[in-house]
Amino acid sequence: MIRLYTFGTPNGKKASIMLEECGFEYASNVINILDGDQHTPEFLAINPNGKIPAIVDPDGPDGKPITVFESGAILIYLAEKSGKLLPKDPRQRMVVIEWLMFQMGGVGPMFGQTNHFRRFAKQEVPYAIERYTNEARRLYAVMDKRLGGVDFLAGEYSIADVATFPWCARHDWHGVELSEFPNLKKWYEAVAARPAVVRGMDVPAS
Repeated sequence: MIRLYTFGTPNGKKASIMLEECGFEYASNVINILDGDQHTPEFLAINPNGKIPAIVDPDGPDGKPITVFESGAILIYLAEKSGKLLPKDPRQRMVVIEWLMFQMGGVGPMFGQTNHFRRFAKQEVPYAIERYTNEARRLYAVMDKRLGGVDFLAGEYSIADVATFPWCARHDWHGVELSEFPNLKKWYEAVAARPAVVRGMDVPAS
């Protein structure tokens, strides 16, 4: 059984959604990042970067246990293990990887900074709020334009959608109404309706 180390953040939700989509049996272990669990020696042995999520698969590619950290790496690993949500065709595969990297390098960091400065910063920093809110809106617009021609970010439902959805689920934190981006709204509702996404978004249980 795969062990998932997670918390209720968008990156944590990526891994639990993917585990549900793949149908793997897994046990969820809560790493309370508010209490500093991520800095314990036990967890740092699993992820030296001290971030969630991480997984330990006792049945790795060579039949031996493997530890995987970084949410994008976890999605790729689980996709390859299951044969799901990452095409074999090189051209289609690259489109998925492009949009996964778009999330990893753009959506995640920029939405995360937007969350921080709009909701959690100890003092209000107008420049930072404006900068990151504007960048978040730009990224929403990029996705909306893309989704005007396809149902999902890479054409077919894939790990790119799994990676991006939990961040868009906090659109209200970014000062964004999905109705402003109708193509993205349609995509969001389609992904949100998937049973595996519903289950994965509830891990760890609220």
